[in-house]
Amino acid sequence: MSSFIPYGRQEVSEDDIEEVVRVLRSDFLTQGPAVPAFERDMAEYCGVEHAVAVNSATSALHIACLALGVGAGDLVWTSPISFVASANCARYCGADVDFVDIDPKTYNLSVDALAEKLSAAERNGRLPQVVIPVHLCGQPCDMAAIRMLSDRYGFKVIEDASHAVGGRYRDESIGNCRYSDITVFSFHPVKIITTGEGGMALTANPELAERMQMLRSHGITRESEQMIGESHGAWYYQQKVLGFNYRMTDMQAALGKSQLRRLDGFVAARHHRARRYDAMLADLPVVTPWLHPDGYSAFHLYVIRIDPTRTNASRRSVFDGLRAAGIGVNVHYIPIHTQPYYRQLGFVDGDCPSAERYYAEALSLPMFPGLKDEEQDTVVRVLQECLT
Repeated sequence: MSSFIPYGRQEVSEDDIEEVVRVLRSDFLTQGPAVPAFERDMAEYCGVEHAVAVNSATSALHIACLALGVGAGDLVWTSPISFVASANCARYCGADVDFVDIDPKTYNLSVDALAEKLSAAERNGRLPQVVIPVHLCGQPCDMAAIRMLSDRYGFKVIEDASHAVGGRYRDESIGNCRYSDITVFSFHPVKIITTGEGGMALTANPELAERMQMLRSHGITRESEQMIGESHGAWYYQQKVLGFNYRMTDMQAALGKSQLRRLDGFVAARHHRARRYDAMLADLPVVTPWLHPDGYSAFHLYVIRIDPTRTNASRRSVFDGLRAAGIGVNVHYIPIHTQPYYRQLGFVDGDCPSAERYYAEALSLPMFPGLKDEEQDTVVRVLQECLT
């Protein structure tokens, strides 16, 4: 047993390594056949037409916003409980950002709060161009309800599913874009599957896919039908827009394609760990994750809340005690609107009270497929000691 138990850990097999080595021995380390092969496999898995692989989920969020036309003077709304990239992507485009408070049970963007905020925004004459719901911990948001509001108020939807590859909503794969314009995945090492660093944007809209493909590679096209005027020959390319170098390498794609074969098994193992936590924590002064019946979480994270009505132990003391025992607990996330950068934009404490209450109590316990029973037992034993 490892002396340190991290909150997350990738699982790389010999088959994964062999696939990467095969690329290293090939003619293409980047911009070769492995990236489109990974895209095809992921699109097929999710039941969607188009997948655009990039070098991070942050890049995917950025080009998703750009593909939807987000620019200076526009407004994008997202959840305050997420990594800062969920909001920063709009700022990269010159847009303004605002936050919709979370549901106190799922910790996802609250549909009730969204509906109330949209009604007020309509009266004030400034509705958002895009809303970015975040599938926190891998649990899907109430996408059908969000889509109904999108149809009513006219905003576009980007699902930040960075935590949720392999999850399901209403018994369909997250990523099929049934209720959204674009869905974004992350393949960071602690996520469900990894490409080292990497991300992907999925869409059912061929025009959005074409825009994102161009944006990820300097705004350049080599397709004659997309060019202005005639091609000069097989060597010719045109830069049509200002794009970025957001490409995924073939080495990363080979790893991702190999990992995808084990995705369902990874998620099933996470559910096993979650059920075991649920049972072992039942009598402790903590709130365990509540799962909406419409969703099948990918369980990227297992977040508990320290219940201040049942223990005098603070979240800080519990965190420090677990860390001192070699258990790599973490906190996901600090509310984005409380970060110094966003405070400079005018956000203050009290803007999202449910998110702020959540943050004061939240703690992420170790969660990954390779977590052993004895390691999980240690986590719970030390947690119990810290709470008493």
